[in-house]
Amino acid sequence: MNAYLGEIVALITAVCWSFTSLLFTVAGKQVGSRLVNRVRLLLAMPFLAIAHLLLQGEVLPVHVELSRWGWLGSSAIIGLVMGDGLLFYAFTLIGTRLSMLLMTLAPVISTLLAWVFLDETLSLVEIGAVIVTLSSVAWVVSERGNSGPANSDPRNYVIGVLCGIGGAFGQALGLILSKQGMAGGFPALSASLIRVSVAAVVIWLWALAQGQVRPTIEGLRNRRARRAIVGGSLAGPFVGMTLSLAAVQLTHVGIASTLMSLSPVLLLPLVHWIFKERISQRAIVGTVAAMVGVAMILWT
Repeated sequence: MNAYLGEIVALITAVCWSFTSLLFTVAGKQVGSRLVNRVRLLLAMPFLAIAHLLLQGEVLPVHVELSRWGWLGSSAIIGLVMGDGLLFYAFTLIGTRLSMLLMTLAPVISTLLAWVFLDETLSLVEIGAVIVTLSSVAWVVSERGNSGPANSDPRNYVIGVLCGIGGAFGQALGLILSKQGMAGGFPALSASLIRVSVAAVVIWLWALAQGQVRPTIEGLRNRRARRAIVGGSLAGPFVGMTLSLAAVQLTHVGIASTLMSLSPVLLLPLVHWIFKERISQRAIVGTVAAMVGVAMILWT
């Protein structure tokens, strides 16, 4: 079993992220996606700070160069504030499954951005993988009668899809910026803590400017939403992120990344059981095909 410990940890990480997306969907439908994004960042900070204290010996990486704060802070605003904000809104419009399927576009977008801005060349396999992933996602999303909360309103469905794509773009660009901020072997846990801290400060200052602090606190009186946000913050930014770091350390990065990206596949039975969503054969085949495309990119 120890020989496959890294693979097992990576699979558990995918499960954690699947449940995180489900819990945030439930909370978003109750109190709104913006409130969920604000509160989960605030909750993630102490979880990460405790882990950082135990593993790095300090609560915050206060001695980090300003240039790293700049790169990681920019990635936080684009990825965690804007990108995740769009993703959480997509959860409420088109559901968890389709939203997470659209997030499989993030590796494709990252590959294309790295090609344009970082001069990283694309192999024939990577080009083929991009085509497979894009066409598979488009095939699923364009299915008539696709199950989801916005089916009765085509306009909401289109907005939800665009928000999902925007979330994938935000995550991809955030990762590109994070890569610059982590250059030279900077610890991933420290980078995560910096990103979450910056994102939390920015999103709460924006909430203060809009007069949304009090409504956010009042929204937390919703017990079901409150429990879902706390559970999602534990499963995702804390447990999921920690396990993802462990998986990368215990096995090859390509293997770990591929297994951790299986959330859309795991969500197929979960949304059927929990939300009673009908899953068509087209959705299953298209989702699996998209995962194959992602695996081709990550393994290249």
